[in-house]
Amino acid sequence: MLMSEEQQVAAYFDLDGTLLNASSEKTLTGVLAKRRPWRIPHATLAWSFGTLFGLLTGKSPYDALRNRGHLSLASWSVLERYSDEIAPRILEPRISQRAWEKIAWHREQGHRLVLVTATVAPMAEAMGRILGMDEVYGCGPSKRDGLLSGSERGWSVPRRKGKVPVVELDAKENGHDLSKCYGYGNTLADSWFMRICGHAIAVNPESSLRSFAQQNKWEIVEWP
Repeated sequence: MLMSEEQQVAAYFDLDGTLLNASSEKTLTGVLAKRRPWRIPHATLAWSFGTLFGLLTGKSPYDALRNRGHLSLASWSVLERYSDEIAPRILEPRISQRAWEKIAWHREQGHRLVLVTATVAPMAEAMGRILGMDEVYGCGPSKRDGLLSGSERGWSVPRRKGKVPVVELDAKENGHDLSKCYGYGNTLADSWFMRICGHAIAVNPESSLRSFAQQNKWEIVEWP
């Protein structure tokens, strides 16, 4: 069956700093620490150890610093419950009005809406429901039960170059033509998935992405 031109198009969005003027996972971590203060020294030590281990095993500083030690010993069920609470109460007000308008525009065009974020999966999915996304890809394993160890082993991790295969597979499975799709991000790390989309839009870009976007003649927008 032939797909209409609209059905061939998806809009792929980063979350933090792009649609959301906040860090969703840091917000989740802060609430977790406030309600369970004993986690603060443990999480600090686990994160520090995870960073050192990552560096010693050859990870880039960018990835090593983004280990999940700060969430170790938290259960997936608690993260899901807290995320469902935090998303509407704390984070929804931090979504830019311009972001809402752009999401509505894509919906009116018949485009599919996809969230691709390095945020831990329960938080990503909670925000996806708020935003009305058709699909959400966050960080986590396919089966989520028990406690987090702080390791990302066995996880899907759509971060930096890791977003590229996620977007490519999603486009293939849903019949999208990436040359007609949109990619929204705010950091140079997002540029990896943005550059495989026909329409790359840099949102409130950090200086390195702004320079890269200007060099590649990408659209640059400011969403207050």
